[in-house]
Amino acid sequence: MIPRYSRPEMVAIWEPQTRFRIWFEIEAHACDAQAALGVIPKANAEAVWKAKDVTFDVARIDEIEAVTKHDVIAFLTHLAEIIGNDEARFVHQGMTSSDVLDTTLNVQLVRAADLLLAGVDRVLAALKARAYEHKDTVRIGRSHGIHAEPTTMGLTFARFYAEMARNRKRLEAARAEVATGAISGAVGTFANIDPAVEEHVCKMMGLEPEPISTQVIPRDRHAMFFATLGVIASSIENIAIEIRHMQRTEVLEAEEYFSPGQKGSSAMPHKRNPVLTENLTGLARLVRMSVIPALENMALWHERDISHSSVERAIGPDTTVTLDFALHRLAGVVEKLVVYPENMLKNMNKFKGLVMSQRVLLALTQAGVSREDAYRLVQRNAMKVWEKGADFKTELLADAEVTAALSPAEIEEKFDLGYHTKHVDTIFARVFG
Repeated sequence: MIPRYSRPEMVAIWEPQTRFRIWFEIEAHACDAQAALGVIPKANAEAVWKAKDVTFDVARIDEIEAVTKHDVIAFLTHLAEIIGNDEARFVHQGMTSSDVLDTTLNVQLVRAADLLLAGVDRVLAALKARAYEHKDTVRIGRSHGIHAEPTTMGLTFARFYAEMARNRKRLEAARAEVATGAISGAVGTFANIDPAVEEHVCKMMGLEPEPISTQVIPRDRHAMFFATLGVIASSIENIAIEIRHMQRTEVLEAEEYFSPGQKGSSAMPHKRNPVLTENLTGLARLVRMSVIPALENMALWHERDISHSSVERAIGPDTTVTLDFALHRLAGVVEKLVVYPENMLKNMNKFKGLVMSQRVLLALTQAGVSREDAYRLVQRNAMKVWEKGADFKTELLADAEVTAALSPAEIEEKFDLGYHTKHVDTIFARVFG
């Protein structure tokens, strides 16, 4: 991923030096297990650990791979150069390249998931804080982009919190899904390596042994992982779209923090654009882009092919790096979001009481008017508000058919904003406990 949309903590997981370090640890732990079984001399297993603090020469490995056309063999050759050919002769005993590559990929994905979980936690904390801050800040709810009925800004933040909390559970499950390793040899039969080696390596690397690996770890695990990242990305976009809408000039109920010295347009000095949330919409598209290839990676030939390999070399780092960046960008947006309660009230009152139409409709039916007639009475007065800019309550009070069923006091009561917020605490208790 390009540095512009990267955080160094996540990038480090995918750097060649990190990958070779994990390869080394897998090979070294496998040698320890082989020695414990009496398959290789203990001295040879101990000798492998001479490379424990070595910085592997990435350029040298690339140089060897240019000849061998095989990355794992290139690494093993370089390892032998470090610890000695005789000491290294039992390294990779009974193993196949996928044992190293697949186990390493899953270690990287687990580490990436831990960073992503931290990012989700930061988003959750920001959403919760803003939800309680604006629990009673009334704003108009919209359906189809059109004014519907009153809600609160706190409920808006709370629903995003609940969605992201579900995503956290999904991500925990996805982490567990890929937290497996395989050291099972060619076609996964353990013919040339004892299952105890796999158990030891997985334990040391923080993984569970794959129950059955056909030389590769089944790719349904990875498909689930990347699909989960796609869902999280869509939730990020869901929040970003709401903020982008709120920042529209005609709405302006909230906006991204505009820092001193920031510029919105090269041509129009007055502009304050929602650039961060627009960026989040774009980043979400990039994350989702990995989902279909991950699903298609599930269908491999027989016990193994490498059609998945080139895909994962790209989507592994790119997707996790992008989502990690997006989560922290979103958290920053929410933490600093500027909210305008006065504009929320102004917007809600733009159509002079129109948003209380359902309360009047229900009151008429409770007073004995048929639903069809009640709807007709309310709608004909509502249309005057839409078309002529009339005041809804005034029109209702002047409608003889309406006042025949409802007293002026009863009509007046239907315009109480508090009616729409009376269950906010109940909803908060459900969301936050």
